[in-house]
Amino acid sequence: MSEGERRAGGLDRRDFARLAGAGVLGAWGGGPAVARAASTTAEGAGALRLKVGTQHGSSDEILTVLAALGVNHICSDLPSPRLDERWSVEGLTKLRERVEGFGIALDMVPLPLSSHYITRAEYPAIMLGTPERDRNIADICQMVRNTARAGIPALKYNMTLIGVVRTEPTLGRGGARYSTFSYAKAPQEPPLTEAGPVPADVYWERIAYFLDRVVPVAEEHKVRLACHPQDPGMPPGKGYRGVETVLGSVEGLKRFVSIRESPYHGLNFCQGTVSEMLQDPAREIFDVIRYFGTRGKLFNVHFRNIQGRFLDFRETFIDDGDVDMLAALRVYRDVGYDGMLMPDHVPRIAGDTGGRQAFAYTFGYMKALMRALDA
Repeated sequence: MSEGERRAGGLDRRDFARLAGAGVLGAWGGGPAVARAASTTAEGAGALRLKVGTQHGSSDEILTVLAALGVNHICSDLPSPRLDERWSVEGLTKLRERVEGFGIALDMVPLPLSSHYITRAEYPAIMLGTPERDRNIADICQMVRNTARAGIPALKYNMTLIGVVRTEPTLGRGGARYSTFSYAKAPQEPPLTEAGPVPADVYWERIAYFLDRVVPVAEEHKVRLACHPQDPGMPPGKGYRGVETVLGSVEGLKRFVSIRESPYHGLNFCQGTVSEMLQDPAREIFDVIRYFGTRGKLFNVHFRNIQGRFLDFRETFIDDGDVDMLAALRVYRDVGYDGMLMPDHVPRIAGDTGGRQAFAYTFGYMKALMRALDA
């Protein structure tokens, strides 16, 4: 990297070491008081209101580690795959209070509408459009009400049928395994999923049916609903195994947020997934962030990087992809985004159980970027 490039937005290794030492090592020490102090320092003041967050666990063991690392905002694990006592006001309040006991804010909870393939989905009828969907949607609406009453401000969810599709991993830096997708190599057998053919108009009807019933409840109770894009996008008119991925393009996401005009209807904006929709992510991603950010549609951000482009990409370490992540961070700041930025998928390192080393590396890098931007 040239000196000019470094000044324009990149970090050399000496910069990163200095910033990471100040922003991350200073957060070690454990305990809620230390976690709160680290949050005040590492997240900065003034215009920079971004928060390092995560969605990968809310057990006491994991919360202890997160507090030590200065990760003071989270989306919890799924409370339960069905509407039960864990989704009651009392159950959600206990969850929030337990998380807060570690000096961590519970900013978001996942709904049982995950990125799983349809046969593993918790409430499959919603996306299949079968009669059972009305009862499923009624459960989701009650979860929204209980979340608000428990003092939790946001929920995230997916609207998918085919799950997250990938081909064989490829080797990346240091022999780490990078999750990879090549449409040309993706087997489409059997040619249809259990959902059968799902053309774009059918998919949009099911999405609108859900939003028309759930968004008004979210508005009434002031809970933000953050939808994740479909990962990955597929060729329009072809789709994958008979399913059109209407939330797998920027134009599709624009249409999605416009279906119900509401400050409580927006995106769990996965920067990695959106980059996978683009022909030139290194150049195009910033305008996409600006589009949704200036309209107040960024409710959460998965801050990850890729190499490649639409239909042919791999997921890298945060500093090994095509996108300048410091420049992206600057755009989030400039559009006034003040929510969580969290790691999402991380490469697999030999011996790194659960990706803990890779996630810790990513947290440190993100905190250093924030310190650099705030300096």
